[in-house]
Amino acid sequence: MSKIKFHHLKPTPGSSKSKLRKGRGESGKRGKTAGRGTKGTGARKTVPAYFEGGQIPLYRRIPKLKGLKNTPKMSYVVVNVSDLQEKNLKGDIDPDVLQQNGLTRKKGLVKVLGNGDITNTVNIKVHAFSESAKKKIEDAGGTVEVIEV
Repeated sequence: MSKIKFHHLKPTPGSSKSKLRKGRGESGKRGKTAGRGTKGTGARKTVPAYFEGGQIPLYRRIPKLKGLKNTPKMSYVVVNVSDLQEKNLKGDIDPDVLQQNGLTRKKGLVKVLGNGDITNTVNIKVHAFSESAKKKIEDAGGTVEVIEV
C-alpha cells in the first residue's frame, strides 16, 4: 500500500459546489442581466457598500473635527430638611453620616434643599445648600458649612 500524499486528497462528493458562471448567454440560468436586474446603478457598475443612493453619505454628515463640547453639569444627591428631621439627626452631619443613615444611596456631591421643617440643632457640612434650607437650619440653631469641590 502506498502512502497517501497531499495531492491525493479531494473533497467528499456533494460537499462542494461548482462556481456559478454568470452572464454566459440568455439560455443559461444566470444569463442576460446576470442576476443584476434591469437598469439602474446596480445593473451598470459595482456599487460600494457605503453608497447611499445620492444622498449625503454618513461619513460626510458627521462632523470632521472635534469641537467644543458641553461639559456635564454637576449633579447633586438631594436631601431635604424634612429628611433630616424625620431621621432625627442631631449634631455634626457630613455626607458620610447621611449615607450611613440611608439618606443618600451613592457617594457624590450632596445638596440640602429646604422642603419641610426642622427643629433639631444640626451642624451640617455638605457641598451645596438652597437659600431656604440655610435659613431653616440657622433658625433652628444650627450651622451651615459648604465643602469646596
